[in-house]
Order: sequence, then structure tokens, then C-alpha cells
Amino acid sequence: MKVRPPYRRILLGLLLVFLSVVFYVLHFIIFRDAHHIFIYLLGDVAFVFTEVLLVTLIIHQVLSDREKRAMLKKLNMVIGAFFSEAGMPLLKYFWAFDAEAESFGGHLNVDNEWSPEHFDKMEEILQNRDFKIDVHKGNLDEMRGFIISKRAFLLRLLENPNLLEHEEFTELLWAVFHLAEELSHRETVHELPDTDYEHLAGDIKRAYGLLVREWLSYMEHLKGNYPYLFSLAVRTNPFNPQASVEVK
Repeated sequence: MKVRPPYRRILLGLLLVFLSVVFYVLHFIIFRDAHHIFIYLLGDVAFVFTEVLLVTLIIHQVLSDREKRAMLKKLNMVIGAFFSEAGMPLLKYFWAFDAEAESFGGHLNVDNEWSPEHFDKMEEILQNRDFKIDVHKGNLDEMRGFIISKRAFLLRLLENPNLLEHEEFTELLWAVFHLAEELSHRETVHELPDTDYEHLAGDIKRAYGLLVREWLSYMEHLKGNYPYLFSLAVRTNPFNPQASVEVK
């Protein structure tokens, strides 16, 4: 019967302790100096606590922080790819369904004047906002074709192990993917029952709310780390009808 890994580690630990005892006994048999053995034994045991401090609490923490920064950098690259490929067009489609788009859009005109406190305040507003969706206000059929065409891309993103460290973004991907699945199972989005339109409105609302909050977080990241990318993002802000990609 194969020994399970935890028991193998226990056996290995016992073997190492046994070998240590054997060599201490061997040392005593050869040199007959118990005083010398206990001096070094106590010294080695005393240094163990310092070693734990250096290795576990300091070196391990430094390496862990470095690994986390590298992972977050890769994750932000994945998020950037998502917005470039699907996120920004989806924001425009979802924005067209927002029943209060005209009155709320001005709050999301992110620019170079935004401070961290401004981003925090807007994030709190978005967390508490009840997005009202009118599926007849935007182009549901066109959005259906676009989001279905991005299903393979969304699946590839969901396979990325780095997403385990970003639950909000993973939840966003699942919400968008679910909306794509709902739309793909309908041969048409014309002349559906009102109850079905309400169901789709709920799916759009879920994905829209998550997407706007993730977009705001991504904009703050760009502002602090990549000013040139932030400049382009501001000039293509889907919530600003006056935005223009041309530098003026």
C-alpha cells in the first residue's frame, strides 16, 4: 500500500531526528565530551529562532511581495487585454441601455485632475448605484452578435490562473460570459416576451455594474502607472460624448 504524502513527511522527520541522535552518540563515543556536545546543541537550538525570523518572516515575506507584484503586473496586462478586445465596446453597448445615462454620464468623465480620493468616492457611488436597464433603448441585436463573437476570448481569459487573485474581475468575466450564453441560445432578440426582456435586462445590469467598477479601477491603475495609456483611455472614454481620440 502506498504511503500518503503527510505520513511520508512525518517518517522523513523522524528519520532526520534519528540520524541526528546517532551522530551525537557517535560524537560522544569517539570524543567522550558531553560538555562540548551540549554547548553546541544549545547554541544551534538558540539560533533556530533567529533563523525562523530571517527565513520565514523576512526573506519569505520579501519574496512573497515580489512574487505578488509580478503576478499583479501580469493580471493588469490581462485586464488591459480584456478592455482592449471586449471591455470598451461592451461599455458602449451597455451604456446605450442605461436609462439614466444622460444624467449620470458626467460623473465618469475621468481626466488628469482626478485624485485617489476622487476615484474612491466614485467607486463608493458605483457600489451603491442601482443601474436601470432599458433593453429597448439600445441595439440588443448588434450587441448580441458582438458578445457571442467574444465567447472564445472570454473562455481563454477564464483559464488564466492569475485570475484567482482577482475575484471581482473573475466575477465580471462570468457575468459577461453568462450574458453571451443567454443571447446565443436565442435565435433572435426581436419580439421576445416581456418577461424574457426583463430577464435579459437583469443579466445586462449585473454585467454592466461589474464592468463599470472594474473600468474605474483600471483607469486609476493606468493613471498611476502608465500615463500614456491613461491619456488614450481618457480620449476614448465611452461615458464622455465629447471624447475624441485626436489630441487637441
